[in-house]
Amino acid sequence: MGNDIDVHLGKRLRRRRRLLGLTQQQLAGAVGVRFQQIQKYECGANRISAARLWQLSEALEVPVGYFYDGLSDQVRREAAGEAEGGEMFARKETLDLIRAYYLLGERPRRRLLDLAKSLNGGEHADA
Repeated sequence: MGNDIDVHLGKRLRRRRRLLGLTQQQLAGAVGVRFQQIQKYECGANRISAARLWQLSEALEVPVGYFYDGLSDQVRREAAGEAEGGEMFARKETLDLIRAYYLLGERPRRRLLDLAKSLNGGEHADA
């Protein structure tokens, strides 16, 4: 289970770094390590200390809890034998869409989200 957590944290780290368009070298420079260390974190080969996780969260502009989001869901899915989800976020077009979305102001983002939900038959978001 311990290694599963390291791998999960690494995947979340990679996802956020890519979402922001940062290279491993750029992130490494921001937290004072070599890019090889970021590689090891991202693949789960090395554990991320609490202090380093804090630095990474600051550099990536997310709360520390971001790295743990979905962890219990992932463990539940793996226990049930389901392989769901991650390949969608590995696609370049998905990352491009997310980057473009976050370049918009708050109001256009809400309108775009409402539009996407309406196209999919979902309800409009009020918040």
